[in-house]
Parts: sequence; C-alpha cells; structure tokens
Amino acid sequence: MSTAFPAILPAEVEIHPGEHPEGHFLGMTWNLDTIWVTVVAGLIVIALGFWVRGQLTKKTDDHVPTKLQIVWELIVKEVQTQVEENLGRVHPFVVPLAVALFFFILIANWIEVIPSEPNQHIHALPSPTADTNLTYAMGIIAMVSVWIYGIRKQGARAYFKHYMEPYPILFPLELLQDLLKPITLALRLFGNIFAGGIMIALIGSLVAIAPLNIPLGGLFAVILTVVWKLFDTVFLGGLQAFIFALLTILYFGMAGAEHGEHEDHDDQDDQDDHADTGDRPAAREPTPEPAA
Repeated sequence: MSTAFPAILPAEVEIHPGEHPEGHFLGMTWNLDTIWVTVVAGLIVIALGFWVRGQLTKKTDDHVPTKLQIVWELIVKEVQTQVEENLGRVHPFVVPLAVALFFFILIANWIEVIPSEPNQHIHALPSPTADTNLTYAMGIIAMVSVWIYGIRKQGARAYFKHYMEPYPILFPLELLQDLLKPITLALRLFGNIFAGGIMIALIGSLVAIAPLNIPLGGLFAVILTVVWKLFDTVFLGGLQAFIFALLTILYFGMAGAEHGEHEDHDDQDDQDDHADTGDRPAAREPTPEPAA
C-alpha cells in the first residue's frame, strides 16, 4: 500500500510567473511572446474588420441585407441603445472604441485555446493579457482617453472642479480614485487570465497519476484541460472582455456628465409634470365692459 500511494499523487509542478522570452533594445527589456501574440491578435481584429466591412457593403441581387450585416447592425445598435438609455448621448467614437476593445481582448484571450505548447519550455501563443505590460497599457490608454474626453466636453475648469465636490477636503480621495481606475482595469483582466494559466499548469501535473501502475493521469489531464479551457478561456475570457469594454463606456459617460446635469433634468421633469396635469394659474376672467 505504501508503494502504490505515491504513484497516485501528481508530480511536483514548477510555476514561474512572469517569465517570458526576452529581448533587449534601447536599454529596455521586451517580453517577446507578449509582443508577437499581441501583433497576431491585432492583425486578426484588423482582418475581421475588413472582412465585415466587405460583407456589409456587398451588393446583393435582391437588395436584401446579408445575415452578417443584420447581426452586426443588431449588435452595434443594441450597444448604442443601452449606452444612450443609461448614460445619455456620448461622443460617437465611444461605442466603436468599446466594440474594438471587446473584440481585441476577446481574441487575445481566446488565442490561448490554440494548441501551441509542444513542451514545458515552448509556448508559442500564450494569451498576451496574462502579462501586465499589455493590460496596463490598455488601461492607461482607455483612461487617458476618458480624461481628455471629459476635459474637452466640459472644459478644464468644470472638469477639475468635480474633484472638489461635494467637499474640498475629499480632493485627495477623488484624485486617487481616478488614478486607480487604469490600475484596477488592468489588474482585473490580468488576474483572471493569469490564474487560468496557473490552473492549466496544475491540471497538467495530473499526467503523473498512475494508481496501481495504470496510467490514467494523461486521460484525466486531457479531459480536465478541455473542460477548463472551455470554461476559463472561452467563457471567462469573453466575460472579462465584456467587463473591460463596459467599464470603459461607463467611465466615458461619467466623464461627459456635466455638473448639475441631473438637477436640470429633474427641474425640467417637474415643469413637464405640472404642464401635463394642468397645474398652472387659472386664466383671469375678462372684465365686463361698461354699459353704453
């Protein structure tokens, strides 16, 4: 019994977080796998964009829109409707930016599904969003765009004034909250994708399981790897892409909301209610003319 028991346990797994094949240029260190997989994901998004554009502009003999055109218009229109209903009308570039971010992050997450790891030393297509360098870059780009949009929409004075509200003493907290937004955007995405990679490594250790010298570990590892990739990479990867795009839209909506906007809407609604219910001063009766 004592000799069979160790064979049931998985082998020791060595996980080295943050290790990448590196290159050195201009005195800086570059994570090469993150760079080339990011380029691959970007090229896929661009190719899909041109393909969708070609399908949307294709003229059919019966002048009926293609199925892709109908689906794409429904998606974009639904996103725009939800944005306008919850945040009001925002700049026209916000929805296309959010859709582009969604598809780029989605493909960057899903690229992990492609078998590209012949051994433990080579991983040709790791998910680039498991590297904080990419997620920080996307978070900073998104939030800097939000801040520029807010300043252009409200003006610098009105935009920076909101840091002093409702009380000037809260200025440090309000400023810190804005500065932490790109960090939370980046770490939320990175943490979920990186944890999925660790789980894949742990599942791979099940190969060593061989109860009674029967090599069942390989079968368990393959089945669990497929199940986990479907759940983590496909489902959670899509969910994280959606959350990143949704938060970007929300931040744009908050940055574009002018001070006192809600109060003005409430006052206008009250006036409309009074007008609808006939709550207005009664018309003065005409003064009778004196008899001739």
